[in-house]
Amino acid sequence: MPSIVGKRRGNQTYYYLVESARVDGKPRIVSQQYLGSAEEVTAKLAGGSGVEPVRSQHKRFGDVAAVWSILDDLDVVGLVDDVVPRHAHAGASVGTYLALATLNRVVDPCSKRAFADWWATTAAPRWVKLDAQALDHRRFWDAMDLLGADDLRTIETSIYGGMIDRSGLDLASVALDMTNFATYIDSTNDRAPIAQRGKAKQKRTDLRLVGLALVVTRDGGIPIVSHAYPGDRPDVTQFSTVLDELVARYRMLVQGVESLTVVYDAGQNSHHNHAQVEAAGIGFVGSLPPSDHPDLLDIPRSRYEAVDADRFADLTAVDTTVTALGVTRRAVLTHSPALHAGQSRGLDQTLAKARTKLAELQARLHRGNTRRPRSKVEADIAAILKPRWVDQIINVTLTGEEPATFRLSWRTNTRARAKLEDRLFGKRILFTNRDTWPVADVIAAYRSQSDAEFGFRQLKDPQVVSFSPMHHWTDQKIRVHMFTCVFALAVAHLMRRTAAHAGLHLSVRELLEHLEGIGETVLLHHDGGKGRPRAQRLLTDMNDTQHRLFDLFGLQRYAPTR
Repeated sequence: MPSIVGKRRGNQTYYYLVESARVDGKPRIVSQQYLGSAEEVTAKLAGGSGVEPVRSQHKRFGDVAAVWSILDDLDVVGLVDDVVPRHAHAGASVGTYLALATLNRVVDPCSKRAFADWWATTAAPRWVKLDAQALDHRRFWDAMDLLGADDLRTIETSIYGGMIDRSGLDLASVALDMTNFATYIDSTNDRAPIAQRGKAKQKRTDLRLVGLALVVTRDGGIPIVSHAYPGDRPDVTQFSTVLDELVARYRMLVQGVESLTVVYDAGQNSHHNHAQVEAAGIGFVGSLPPSDHPDLLDIPRSRYEAVDADRFADLTAVDTTVTALGVTRRAVLTHSPALHAGQSRGLDQTLAKARTKLAELQARLHRGNTRRPRSKVEADIAAILKPRWVDQIINVTLTGEEPATFRLSWRTNTRARAKLEDRLFGKRILFTNRDTWPVADVIAAYRSQSDAEFGFRQLKDPQVVSFSPMHHWTDQKIRVHMFTCVFALAVAHLMRRTAAHAGLHLSVRELLEHLEGIGETVLLHHDGGKGRPRAQRLLTDMNDTQHRLFDLFGLQRYAPTR
């Protein structure tokens, strides 16, 4: 039966509404609710609100608590601490620092120097008890210094293995892709050989690059293997290393590798890489450049059959074989009207640019004010016609023997364009050893390559789960930073997958925005005496989606209690 109990604290008595019950045969208080001092109770009974708050604070709660719930469930701190000992002067363990860095990277990426200020704006200090000195950016660096390449590989295996087991991820088919990220590391810095100038996929040829290869599951696009490499190396040269790591990890999780299917694009094709895939005894789904196999392009449209109208709309395909990369394997030749239309629009734009340049050159020659020899003018024409297919469609004629008499004319060969479109546009050649799979499954597997590409786009989002900012300039710290970014991506995609299984189909950004909307308001009360104000913590109102996410990620365990 409930009763009111007073508890003496110094010179003041505070009252609680308590409920008692017998536990193991002995009376025990099983619940209690704070009522306040005698003055506060009297004011409440009289219809007042007791001591009024003097100010309030707003803390981030929902997104921070949801990410921490994933990290806690995976026991990230414990798994890291099992591998790397705690720094002698650290305010927290290496696992704690890695978890904190991952948390920040998911919800609001900032530098380690800015971390302490950001941390103070969240509700997380309630359940992660750290003093101010422990959050100094130099303590993060001390922890990162203890993480070697072998340690990161061991930690990655342990964490992702637990993620796969706990979430029941399907590893039967995975996608492999590679990209690079621009950095702002000084050109004279010789402590970061992993950062090199190369072919920048962000078009920043003036910056040093670091490369990243990812293997992600088709089930949620969750990374399970990552590999960092110097940014000046072609992607195709890293395929072998990533495949070895993938096969080794797969063997640790699953008996045999025959059930594994790796999906990759034509950029990874080479005789050496494919020989390694064949030797590993795994399944593969790749692609081949259509222009390299004219015999397949000559297959008449009458042999194409609809694939699956529900899954692939107007897509049609031919199931055949092809000899490529030293072997003869199954080929699925597809035609997509959507791809065909997109390529046609792209060609229109390319032809328009070429015609504009030809018109400018024509006008210049017609004025007769050029002194360039014929070879130079022909080189200009060749440069204009260099983009793919342009020289097949635009026929150019240059007349005259002397610069003053040069005249230019051209025409568009519409018949050649129509033939090109009919023969090549909209077609892909898929290359696989999965001979028993239905055509629709081969196509679906190949299209899962977009999961890896989506992961890279997410890492290049400056707002959430972002590679930037990166304020590190040594190889070792760059590798730790990239590990943290990839792990943050895995956590974010695991959260998105969890929400999708509950019927909430949201992007990572939408999911985090909904969670961020669950805030914590802190009301600070001061009764006029000495000491710090008393804090009353409340969660903000939630909509239906937020209520579902609150329950889905178990945020009650981090919510403020009365």
